[in-house]
Amino acid sequence: MKEDEFPPAEMSQPETAKPVIIHAEHCIGCNTCVDVCPQDVFLPNPSAGEPPVVAYPQECWHDGVCVEQCPSQGAIELKHPLMQRVRWKRKETGEHFRL
Repeated sequence: MKEDEFPPAEMSQPETAKPVIIHAEHCIGCNTCVDVCPQDVFLPNPSAGEPPVVAYPQECWHDGVCVEQCPSQGAIELKHPLMQRVRWKRKETGEHFRL
């Protein structure tokens, strides 16, 4: 990150604007996620073997089909909206847990 860059590029969009993150170092460019996504969030990359483009992130239903069907473990990360995340509190200790 450049010191004169404000706001930092990684903070420029809220988390809800990026529900799906593709990790290029794990992605094999098979485009399975493009084929299985019911909302067409992804577009195939014009360069063969490259990760697909997350073209319409606001259309994501957070159903996880892309993560489940991906043959490369860890290539796709799905971030659920805050209100859909699981949270609980242990009564004995007061510890909070969140997935």
